[in-house]
Amino acid sequence: MTRSSLGAWGEAAARDHLVSQGYAVRAVNWRCAEGEIDLIAETQGTLVFVEVKTRRGAAYGTPQEAVGPTKARHPMLAASRYLEDEHLADIDWRIDVIAITAGPGPKLRSLEHFLNAVEGRLP
Repeated sequence: MTRSSLGAWGEAAARDHLVSQGYAVRAVNWRCAEGEIDLIAETQGTLVFVEVKTRRGAAYGTPQEAVGPTKARHPMLAASRYLEDEHLADIDWRIDVIAITAGPGPKLRSLEHFLNAVEGRLP
């Protein structure tokens, strides 16, 4: 499996997870000049921007460790752009991380959903 197909597989698994938890998925791979948001969903009146990280194993760290302070800035900028473009200045929102580890095949070895994993608001 190529890196891009692994990423697409992980995003599909994350989308299925969100739907199974009652989220309504609004967009997939939303792009703007500031970056890309893997998934945009809504639950209980809160807009959720989701960064999906998929790995084959933990040899290079866990998937969630890939979203450090530098990497976290891009989803915040892209989320701000989405809110502006959609005129949603007053809506509650957060950025979650879904960390997926694939087993052989690929099979889902683990999926962890970290709520409000990227904190902080941009001015």
